Amino acid sequence: MKVAVSGATGTLGRELVKALERRGDTVVALTRDCGRASEILGSSVQAFTWRDPKGVSAPAAALDDMDGVIHLLGEPISQRWTDDAKREINDSRELSTRNLVAGLRELPAARRPSVLISQSGVNFYGPHGDTVVDESMPAGDDFLARVCLAWEAEARAAEELGLRVAVTRTGVVLSESGGALEKMLPPFKLGVGGPIAGGKQYVPWVHVEDVIGALTFCLDATAAAGPINLTSPEPVTNAELSKTLGRVLRRPAFAPVPALAVQAFYGEMAMLVTEGVRAVPRRLTELGYRFRQPQLEAALRSATGKR
Repeated sequence: MKVAVSGATGTLGRELVKALERRGDTVVALTRDCGRASEILGSSVQAFTWRDPKGVSAPAAALDDMDGVIHLLGEPISQRWTDDAKREINDSRELSTRNLVAGLRELPAARRPSVLISQSGVNFYGPHGDTVVDESMPAGDDFLARVCLAWEAEARAAEELGLRVAVTRTGVVLSESGGALEKMLPPFKLGVGGPIAGGKQYVPWVHVEDVIGALTFCLDATAAAGPINLTSPEPVTNAELSKTLGRVLRRPAFAPVPALAVQAFYGEMAMLVTEGVRAVPRRLTELGYRFRQPQLEAALRSATGKR
């Protein structure tokens, strides 16, 4: 296949490009900096400049005659949510996706890709306590839920152009580089890690291998369309995650972190760890995807290198 990838130099993008090339696909990267992209991704990946994803259409030449597009652009949400940060979190998703679809619209129908896989998040649902949440649940009404709702609407506009569109609502990614685990590790390694805000909130975790596996699966599976939860089959509570991580690292994991302390440090963004959603991958399971890392302890050992 010929696949165009936005966000190709990010943590997920790099792993995705490697996986696509391993299976023999031709990869094109849409990037702000072609030189940097070539250094990171190698000369086998053709890079096209998309210097202002929020302001201008994606270059039609990069999308021309592609079989599929995987769209991963988005400002990191794990930061203090100032007004400027919230605007960037939203616009980097909503506007870039709108401009990606605008680039697709410039192509003749016969030259357009057949499929768009656009990243989203389980934050779409908002907090739901211990209720099991699948793709049939409506959107929540907090900041990130509204971001995801607008983000997905822009992606699904490509359906009007004849593309199959899947929006992958991704959970908390466990990876050796970047992501939530990187921020969790320091206190645990010091022996002062533990459950946050009581630890009863659910964490919809997923190993990076399954993020990449599911993205390529959705690229190929013609029935993969609409919202698809990209989480492990067994979400766990924050307390269970903390206990298991402590065991993997051979460190104590019983030092509780009060919700007020997290809120004082992170502000509104604290909701990412003090509230949870018990999201499950119903559609992926129905479609026949086989998880590579379905068990938390094995996934944490893989992500931390503690075999």
